[in-house]
Amino acid sequence: MRTERPLKLGTRRSALAMAQSGQVAREITRLTGRDVELVEITTYGDVSREQLAQIGGTGVFVSALRDALLAGDIDLAVHSLKDLPTDQPAELTIAAVPPRVDPRDALIARDGLTFEQLTAAGTDAAPVRIGTGSPRRMSQLNAWARTLGHRIETVPIRGNVDTRIGFVRSGELDAVVLAAAGLTRVGRLDEVTELIDSDAVLPAPGQGALAVECVTSDAPLATRLAGLDDPFTRVAVTAERTLLAALEAGCSAPVGALADPQADGEAVTEMRLRGVVGTIDGSTLVQLSTTGHAPASAVEQTAWATRLGRELADAMLAKGAAGLMGERAH
Repeated sequence: MRTERPLKLGTRRSALAMAQSGQVAREITRLTGRDVELVEITTYGDVSREQLAQIGGTGVFVSALRDALLAGDIDLAVHSLKDLPTDQPAELTIAAVPPRVDPRDALIARDGLTFEQLTAAGTDAAPVRIGTGSPRRMSQLNAWARTLGHRIETVPIRGNVDTRIGFVRSGELDAVVLAAAGLTRVGRLDEVTELIDSDAVLPAPGQGALAVECVTSDAPLATRLAGLDDPFTRVAVTAERTLLAALEAGCSAPVGALADPQADGEAVTEMRLRGVVGTIDGSTLVQLSTTGHAPASAVEQTAWATRLGRELADAMLAKGAAGLMGERAH
């Protein structure tokens, strides 16, 4: 009997990327019985020291992996879905979106403090300093602090999980905000001082979800990988990413979105989609939501989720969202 060669799975080199790619690799082996070999690839986003908003954000962690796919150097790639540009090349297909991990943001603050406790400890002359590389987080954290009657200073940072948490441990920053999903995948969730409610800060579109991508021409592989797909996650991130695309914003723009699908057994019955766009200083936010009832047919649900995303984007644009997206963190 012929033994199939191991599948080559392309992944970024970071500890987080390796952890999530390893999890997907094990699921592929369980599903197909086929061995999977991780191939480490360095992306521009990994080597650049610039802030993501300055280097474009969209695609900087993705293009090298996609080049390797198209060159045939790897068979599939695993991406953090929030890093994927919303324009999908015809030559590549997202074969699977596995079940999502907690999409919320997480605060890691000094002295075990929550956001409310931390901001209360600051003054106008010496506001607490919170690190994040995300304009979306800066916008909403500043707005949240304003609702509490306080002011914070958001500090642009880059680096892996260890580096970012190190800014707090060293006393350089009072807190940092990271994705709860990433901390979960690298086993660091116990360091979180507050899981931030999505009513306070909406996550990035697709946050907490992964995308398993292969070349479109390899239909047999795409079919096998489809066994990893979670229809609830797929329909949610479709709505979120459509909203992002319809706002004509990249992943470095201050846009948050979260879809909450409600299910009856195996089928999505309805879904609430929330979106937010804001200025970096949090002084102006456009925040809206919509709820739609899903069609019974799973085949029709992708098109329905797409319509939901477009409708909410249109409503946000009508409220002035476009004027808030040209701003970047400096």
